[in-house]
Amino acid sequence: MLRNYIKIAWRNIVNNKAYTAINVLGLAAGMAVALMIALWVANEYSYDKFLPNADRVYQVRRNFNSNGETLTFSSTSLKLADVLRTLPEVEYVAPTDWGGTHGLMVGDKKLSIDGLQAGSDFLKMFEYKLLQGSRSAALNDPYSIVLTRATAIALFGTENVINKVVKVDNAHNLKVTGVMQDVPLNSSLQFKYIIPFSLLEQTQPYMKGAHGSFGNNGFELFAKLKPGVTYAQLAPKLKIIEKGEKNVNAENSEVIMQPMADWHLYSDYKNGVASAGFIDYVRTFSIVGVLVLLIACVNFINLTTARSEKRAREVGIRKAIGSQRKHLIFQFLTESALITFISFICSILFVQIALGPFNALTGTAIAIPFNNITFWLIAIGCVMLTALVAGSRPAFYLSSFNPVKVLKGTIQVGRSASYSRKILVVMQFSCSIALIISTVVIYRQIQYAKNRPSGYDVNRLIATNNNEDLGKHFPAFKNELLQSGVIESISTASSAVTDINMHNDLDQWPGKLAGETVEMGVIAIADDYFKTASMKMLAGRDFRGVASDTSNIIFNEAAVKRLRLKGDPISQVIIYGGKPVKVIGVVKNALMLSPFAQADPTMFVYNNYPHDNMIYRLSAKMNPHNAIDKIGEVFSKYSPAYPYTYRFVDDDYNRKFGQEVLVGKLSGIFAGLAIFISCLGLFGLAAYIAEQRTKEIGVRKVLGATVSQLWFLLSKDFVLLVLISCVIASPLAFYFLQGWLQKYDYRVTVGPGVFIISAIAAIVITLVTISFQAIKAAIANPVKSLRSE
Repeated sequence: MLRNYIKIAWRNIVNNKAYTAINVLGLAAGMAVALMIALWVANEYSYDKFLPNADRVYQVRRNFNSNGETLTFSSTSLKLADVLRTLPEVEYVAPTDWGGTHGLMVGDKKLSIDGLQAGSDFLKMFEYKLLQGSRSAALNDPYSIVLTRATAIALFGTENVINKVVKVDNAHNLKVTGVMQDVPLNSSLQFKYIIPFSLLEQTQPYMKGAHGSFGNNGFELFAKLKPGVTYAQLAPKLKIIEKGEKNVNAENSEVIMQPMADWHLYSDYKNGVASAGFIDYVRTFSIVGVLVLLIACVNFINLTTARSEKRAREVGIRKAIGSQRKHLIFQFLTESALITFISFICSILFVQIALGPFNALTGTAIAIPFNNITFWLIAIGCVMLTALVAGSRPAFYLSSFNPVKVLKGTIQVGRSASYSRKILVVMQFSCSIALIISTVVIYRQIQYAKNRPSGYDVNRLIATNNNEDLGKHFPAFKNELLQSGVIESISTASSAVTDINMHNDLDQWPGKLAGETVEMGVIAIADDYFKTASMKMLAGRDFRGVASDTSNIIFNEAAVKRLRLKGDPISQVIIYGGKPVKVIGVVKNALMLSPFAQADPTMFVYNNYPHDNMIYRLSAKMNPHNAIDKIGEVFSKYSPAYPYTYRFVDDDYNRKFGQEVLVGKLSGIFAGLAIFISCLGLFGLAAYIAEQRTKEIGVRKVLGATVSQLWFLLSKDFVLLVLISCVIASPLAFYFLQGWLQKYDYRVTVGPGVFIISAIAAIVITLVTISFQAIKAAIANPVKSLRSE
């Protein structure tokens, strides 16, 4: 019996090639979108799951009460690490120093790559796969280093490098004590090597006294709980852990921990709770995947029921010779399952072709897990569900025909389903138009923020990581570059132009209220910083490079406003780090953090330490490539142990839009596919209606109707349905987009223009889709359609 059902289903599929092609292509496209999104969502949820015992690993954070507003920071103190080690619930604690770029050298091979400085328990806590070395001892010696496999091969040409020596920052000879598998892309922590944290404590002056106070928050801290211990058991102790220290920072801080499972998706804290982040987009696109698949299923339902007249006599005859309704239902469901299975095979092919560009767009390494039995079980289950959803209504509708009425020709099939078909078309286009509106608004929001004045000029501005060798010879390096004419200006700072690496508390300022706290962004800069970055001084003066300037500070506008400095802020005195410092200037706000948020209150301090970040502006008179080559030569002269690397600051700034740009591109792609699938269904329906009304069109042509009149006759119903879809989609899209925009301080307003443009686009697409069938029917020879009359 089943074999017979399959043979009949296959015969119907082959005999209706055009109808089958539209159904298969629509379903395949919908299933491909759903599969692609499912793989992407699974990848986002897979972050850090590959690590054994990941459920016991936490990042230590601080909730800071800033005048009633709870701010959450990932910066912590080494004193906190010491105290956590004494708690019986905690198994391991590992501080890190934020990572960063260092120079690694072996012979004449030089690399400047990102690594991690981590405590000795780091590899016990994060159980990355070790290819060589001991997990328990690899980071015990301060003068040791653990390399990833790729870094070992890049430096030595082989991964068998235990006990070989790597020179780091041209200052420390470190022995390789471990080689680990390369860190997967779905790891929250990304690094190419690990240097023991104890090396920093022994060699860096800024580490002196770092264990002395809870207020010295400049480190990231990770902890692993003992087996069987829950975070709920530890949380009460964490709340009071810093309260005993008498300083503003500690008294207003509450220690919390975030589980590793939440690091990637829940990065945004509101009122001290991780409640948002990339998870919002993951959920949104999960819904989009389901909607696109449903749109494809609606196509199948509409086209099948629309063609019911061609199957009505078949149903009548089969019922007349004894077929029961359940047999007919099973027959039509078998057809649906066969078409769905063919569509699934095509969707696998589509996804395989699209994975390369998709991975390049999203920065992932997603692949179809062909060898995973779980994947196939889920996929087959989804195929069966899709077949049931797509085929159930046609199966139950077609099998319900009365055989007597069908064979007498008195049943009017199609009309009874016309209203439901129209409803389904409206649903399809409502979803598609909502996606179009969302894409337009996301694009406008990105462009709105990109066009916002940044407060500095990124044109010809380049950044390079500074190092100790270059720092020792920086005056000579600076002078040689300026005299060569390849640059206009050069300076260094403790943070990149597009970032703020440090936030500190101010102790006292004029007008401070009792119990008030302010955590201010702090950037240490050298001579000519504002000149190089083209940041405008609004009042007072710049640093002059004299020793007395170390007791002076410069605020940005946001800092003056936040501190409520009355009158002229110049020459006002504040207490910072226990010492009085004088305000000598106010600089215009610059967007150093999010381009979608207000400028961060920032304080600039002066010192000539060898800062980690160097910026310089290329001369407008020289070709940029020639200038960079010349800078590389001078760099190698004063810093031969490091490779010359650089990045354009405008690229750094544009990376701040990365998440929004990704979401915008994905929205555009999925909106386009949703429209494509909807238009496939519309094309099929237009062909069916044109065929159904062939004789009517012939009569109208004989009576003098023009092609344009007939085109309008066949098009108006579809355009009306699309207009209804626009009316439904617009308020729904507006509601959800308003919620999305609320998370940005700097945002566009959603006006009527967006909805009008989207509606016009949808109508134009609809007319283009159905015009082929409408015009084809309108120009057909009426003699052929009326000869039987």
